[in-house]
Amino acid sequence: MDGAGGPGEGPAQEALQSLSRRLQVQEKEMELVKAALAEALRVLRLQAPPTSLQDPGTPGPTRDSAAAPPGLPPTRSPSSVSRGTQTETEVEMESSPGPPGLSNGPAAPQGGGEEPGGTQSEGGGSSSSGTGSPGPPGLLRLVQPPQRTDTPRRNSSSSSSPSERPRQKLSRKAASSANLLLRSGSTESRGGKDPLSSPGGPGSRRSNYNLEGISVKMFLRGRPITMYIPSGIRSLEELPSGPPPETLSLDWVYGYRGRDSRSNLFVLRSGEVVYFIACVVVLYRPGGGPGGPGGGGQRHYRGHTDCVRCLAVHPDGVRVASGQAAGVDKDGKPLQPVVHIWDSETLLKLQEIGLGAFERGVGALAFSVADLGAFLCVVDDSNEHMLSVWDCSRGTKMAEIKSTNDSVLAVGFNPRDSSCIVTSGKSHVHFWNWSGGAGVPGNGTLTRKQGVFGKYKKPKFIPCFVFLPDGDILTGDSEGNILTWGRSLSDSRTPGRGGAKETYGIVAQAHAHEGSIFALCLRRDGTVMSGGGRDRRLVQWGPGLVALQEAEIPEHFGAVRAVAEGLGSELLVGTTKNALLRGDLDQGFSPVIQGHTDELWGLCTHPFQNRFLTCGHDRQLCLWDGEGHALAWSIDLKETGLCADFHPSGAVVAVGLNTGRWLVLDTETREIVSDITDGNEQLSVVRYSPDGLYLAIGSHDNMIYIYSVSSDGAKSSRFGRCVGHSSFITHLDWSKDGNFIMSNSGDYEILYWDVAGGCKLLRNRYESRDREWATYTCVLGFHVYGVWPDGSDGTDINSLCRSHNERVVAVADDFCKVHLFQYPCARAKAPSLVYGGHGSHVTSVRFTHDDSHLVSLGGKDASIFQWRVLGPGGAGPAPATPSRTPSLSPASSLDV
Repeated sequence: MDGAGGPGEGPAQEALQSLSRRLQVQEKEMELVKAALAEALRVLRLQAPPTSLQDPGTPGPTRDSAAAPPGLPPTRSPSSVSRGTQTETEVEMESSPGPPGLSNGPAAPQGGGEEPGGTQSEGGGSSSSGTGSPGPPGLLRLVQPPQRTDTPRRNSSSSSSPSERPRQKLSRKAASSANLLLRSGSTESRGGKDPLSSPGGPGSRRSNYNLEGISVKMFLRGRPITMYIPSGIRSLEELPSGPPPETLSLDWVYGYRGRDSRSNLFVLRSGEVVYFIACVVVLYRPGGGPGGPGGGGQRHYRGHTDCVRCLAVHPDGVRVASGQAAGVDKDGKPLQPVVHIWDSETLLKLQEIGLGAFERGVGALAFSVADLGAFLCVVDDSNEHMLSVWDCSRGTKMAEIKSTNDSVLAVGFNPRDSSCIVTSGKSHVHFWNWSGGAGVPGNGTLTRKQGVFGKYKKPKFIPCFVFLPDGDILTGDSEGNILTWGRSLSDSRTPGRGGAKETYGIVAQAHAHEGSIFALCLRRDGTVMSGGGRDRRLVQWGPGLVALQEAEIPEHFGAVRAVAEGLGSELLVGTTKNALLRGDLDQGFSPVIQGHTDELWGLCTHPFQNRFLTCGHDRQLCLWDGEGHALAWSIDLKETGLCADFHPSGAVVAVGLNTGRWLVLDTETREIVSDITDGNEQLSVVRYSPDGLYLAIGSHDNMIYIYSVSSDGAKSSRFGRCVGHSSFITHLDWSKDGNFIMSNSGDYEILYWDVAGGCKLLRNRYESRDREWATYTCVLGFHVYGVWPDGSDGTDINSLCRSHNERVVAVADDFCKVHLFQYPCARAKAPSLVYGGHGSHVTSVRFTHDDSHLVSLGGKDASIFQWRVLGPGGAGPAPATPSRTPSLSPASSLDV
């Protein structure tokens, strides 16, 4: 411009000043554009697939950078710059701090450092991540497709000169910014009707889809998880979209809730034994003779939505009343306790009693007898332990009163007079008089008379009572005494008796057991059976409380919890260690139903037999026979078992404990052939390679330990360690060739490892997209990401298992449900078949070797469910209704 005219030329000077002003205006406009772009990126926080662009001086991709597919241009993503050359756009996609631990154990400390030359996981979780959030709540973005060109992929050995790199970075940033704004407009123009969108809050699971089929990205608790699409899938639309044709039918329930419940064992008119565990009431038909093997069969009433706490059988021996505890649904909304009256022959619900009338749960209930079961008495678990009487046919409440602030353990109608009701519990026996109020709902009254102990010591608890034919009442108490109660005339001289027409006092006392008496049962011949707690004795009493005969329950079964009379002289005994025994006082007792007594986590199925192994917090390791529906053997681990896996030979099994120890046991002799400790934190997964040459052990110290294994599985030697996860290991799987591992961690990382090559972390995850996996139990991965529900916080799925035929995938969630999806499940909001029955978070699911059955574990309810897998045309109950929410209506959940 200096050559346009001399200093004295006016027009030239004015033109120069005009150009200068225009340049200043343009510079201001550029600053405004930059500010607008920065603000737009801050608000939108748009995402795109990462590349592996980095400076030559960088030692390698950092954990927070992502490897790019080979052959793709480096200009497709604003988030592709390595941490050493971080751009403003990259700051916007940094992950939030580590999430809390998953449901399968407490989170490990998040202080694990990066490995040398480490790479970013697909989960995006890292101890060095920033605090930004990938996007505003509920906003879904489509990733801009990369434009394929002939330009070679740029990597750390790029031939670009140093002077060109800043210009290239600026041009990439400007181009990416413009593309982000364009994508924002296109998203808005769809009006929120994009079928791929998945709105949700900051903790929700959202998905981004690459339009050219390169990768899929989802978010858990704000963390991006990138999953590369296998090359054989041209479009997500070609993947299965509906529920699977296979269905599940509940085949067998292992366990019985005797540890912490009463009124839990009865015999129906049909001869079936009725009891409960979790949300299921089991009707069990014993097989064989008294004291013989179990056999028999089961049916299940599955109308309850939370754990069943008590039972009562109608005088007709057919109808059953079952009361459940209060709970919460998957959204955290309370579920009210209720009583179901149902037909044991058809398993159809006849009446629902007290919805909205009870608090916390139903603690005890009983049918009236004198009027043929017209009324039902219920005691809830509220602070006042409300006592109410209901009309069974109409479902209406006839009377209600506050019972006591002390716990109530038993309730019953006098079999000869329905106006008399008895309750017992902590330090009390109460005798209630009920007047029906001329049959008008709510007009009835209940009046209480306290049982007078007089000269006898008042026990701490009175857990049970039984009515005798002569009108007297026997109670069993925590002191081991059986007290006989009878009516007596009022005595104004005795405190507490004045003004009453009659009172109830103790007629006789007999010391029957050492420790508490948990059960009393009136037999058909008029004798009474009592079951002891501490001494585990069963005693038969004749008239005048004369002991006639007794037997002792083996210690490993626990104390006597409940006693019911079967056919002939047969007795059914429920124990505090969740076992159901069958036999008589002469021949002894044998178990027909057994179960765990505490929270379950470890599950594995036999490689070629219909057997499976379980372990948990009760420190028991149990091998179950899935065909005989019986416990094959059980041993005491002395420590909590959390995971297990069979060697492919089936000869040994590896068990991981909560102390960092892991054991290898011979499945035939049950002897420990190996005892090794790795670290001092709990082990969450153990897995043999398909050929049985390696054993991988995932620990809460963020490492995977690899061992070489002998051909028979008995000997192991350390091969190496997989170091690189920034949180505790949750799941892992071997490739079919036994050379590679895919693993998940507590902060939602997906990492791949070359075990045969020296336990090396595979930096380019794109190269693992077509790898075939021998098992699929990782909860994060392209083939299963569709199982995650909307709004998930990352802890909603505890376990996952693909069938051996690779047709379906089963999921155990945190809302007491088992799901069945088609495999692969790689579409958002994938529909599933949903099955209830567990009363706690479902901790694990596994298919048997031939995919004929699925086994699922309840957590705190200590239940084991064995489901039969039915093919598309298989016989059995109607399949569950496809649903995106883990719930079943009571009517559709009945399994006849």
